Amino acid sequence: MTLVRDARIADAPAITALLDALGYPGTAPFIEERIAQMEDHPDAELVVAVQAGEVVGVLSLNFMPQLALAGDFCRISYLCVSEQARGSGVGALLEAHAVERARVRGCDRVELHCHARRTDAHRFYDRQGYDDSPRYFVKSLD
Repeated sequence: MTLVRDARIADAPAITALLDALGYPGTAPFIEERIAQMEDHPDAELVVAVQAGEVVGVLSLNFMPQLALAGDFCRISYLCVSEQARGSGVGALLEAHAVERARVRGCDRVELHCHARRTDAHRFYDRQGYDDSPRYFVKSLD
């Protein structure tokens, strides 16, 4: 059985490992601070999926008001399932959690960015009913 619960500071090592697997190495020095920031932020949510006491997935959400549209939107910032738990329904459970939280918050859609190299993830999001929106621009402020 898989449980979805709010992330805790104690989950930092597992979340770090999941983010590393997602292609974001080097988060260990600041991950506890980020978890704490998300706990305190009214428009953010961070949850983990737990199986047999082990964190096997992470989901980060941001809720954003829209100026020109009646409904707000929910952005899935990060969704990652450990290699050993993939295919067991954990990703679908986390995605369903995102949809439910978006509805509770008055959002009219859920959006996400998924890098072109993540073809397995693209198939997952296709199965979940997402439409491909191919334009995404990034400006680095470094």
